[in-house]
Amino acid sequence: MSVKPENLSEMFDFRRSAKAVLNIEKQAIEGLHQYLDETFVRACQLMLSCAGKIVVTGMGKSGHIGNKIAATLASTGTPAFFLHPGEASHGDLGMISAGDLIIAISNSGESDEILALLPVLKRRGIPLICMTGNPTSTMAKEANVHLCVRVEQEACPLGLAPTSSTTATLVMGDALAVALLEARGFTADDFALSHPGGSLGKRLLLRVGDLMHAGDLLPQVGIDATISQALLEVSSKGLGMTAVVDADGLLAGLFTDGDLRRILDLRVDIHSTSIAQVMTANCVTVRPEMMAAEAVKLMETKKINGLLVVDADKRPLGAFNMHDLLKAGVI
Repeated sequence: MSVKPENLSEMFDFRRSAKAVLNIEKQAIEGLHQYLDETFVRACQLMLSCAGKIVVTGMGKSGHIGNKIAATLASTGTPAFFLHPGEASHGDLGMISAGDLIIAISNSGESDEILALLPVLKRRGIPLICMTGNPTSTMAKEANVHLCVRVEQEACPLGLAPTSSTTATLVMGDALAVALLEARGFTADDFALSHPGGSLGKRLLLRVGDLMHAGDLLPQVGIDATISQALLEVSSKGLGMTAVVDADGLLAGLFTDGDLRRILDLRVDIHSTSIAQVMTANCVTVRPEMMAAEAVKLMETKKINGLLVVDADKRPLGAFNMHDLLKAGVI
């Protein structure tokens, strides 16, 4: 007898099942601590000394996990790619060069497709790290280093679908990648070079000097200018502000459209009053090498909408506002 979907939730406790899965997989991850021994250290040392690329391989679900591990390694400073073991025995082994290293993944340690590659890898002298759930398997015995990822049970109640075992393997891969990242001294700037696209790359790569309005686009008036002259500059450059410079071209202050609102309440004559009398003398400035993301944080903290960019001598180089940061995809 079929059960209608709307009645199924009344007959089955989905949350209980999900919580059981999380608990089992949590235990699987905690169980990995026992395997972070000298073999893990040797694996890291072998990968760190690899002059070529890390080639990750695995069949089925292990292959999907291996693909993710390769991607994580590549994006964190360890050149890597995934090689399908089935395709490898039909010509793709040519992708492996002297100086490369293989990470082979199989829960049983007896994957036929991977075992078929071992004689060729041995003959070519390619170092082999195997990640399996069976330390007595053929792959474990043939490996230069074997990383055990054995779990007590799969989260699948049938014990058939790879669940806890694939989670444990993925976590072990993350552990390798992060350990190597730290050992290499890999920085946020290095990470950004691998992720130039999208908002992540823009937040990590873009600097103030890349988006500021400079040259003729920089709003700027002399310190002897009147308020009305400053307003024309603010209006023509469209940034809601203008720098005020002294006779030597050094920054003397800043005037914004916010300052205009304040002086209008004071009934100041904008045609005769000098900008020096109403400008903000000690304004917040930044250097062109500052990360754009840092500028966002500074502007939010100071509750300001725009910033002037200056050199070491406080000479204005450019200006930008929140709209520029938004347009550039930084926020």
